[in-house]
Amino acid sequence: MDIGNWLSAHKPAASAGTHALLAASMWTLVGTVLTLVGMRWAIGSGMSYAWVFIAAAALLGVIKSRLVLERTADRAVARIRERGDGRCVGGFFSLRSWAFVAVMAGLGRALRGGLLPRYVVGLLYVAVGIALAMASRRLWAGWYRMRAGTPD
Repeated sequence: MDIGNWLSAHKPAASAGTHALLAASMWTLVGTVLTLVGMRWAIGSGMSYAWVFIAAAALLGVIKSRLVLERTADRAVARIRERGDGRCVGGFFSLRSWAFVAVMAGLGRALRGGLLPRYVVGLLYVAVGIALAMASRRLWAGWYRMRAGTPD
């Protein structure tokens, strides 16, 4: 029995539209959770003018979204569209992207472990969360176009 053929025949496959939906959902969910947790940590720290720092972190997130993550989201949509239907459900991101997710999760864990004060980590979370949530609109638009059958 050829293991490659068996895996190919039994992989949990999904349509390109499902991949776009999963990618958009992941960025939205992670962005929202990071933003809310970050705000909670910043406000809960008792830091003076916490809302001013949160607003500044959110502005940095908007800038990061516009300069970096929107292009990344557009590339993800293009990759999903090019790969087409019938690909493994976990393949909505490339292996390189999944490795980046793992590195970012590890970095987040290290930061929560005490490398920086909790309110600083919270502000970083707000910036990254806002960036992800804002850029996810590009993934949602890609999903909508795939669902509607319209070209890019």
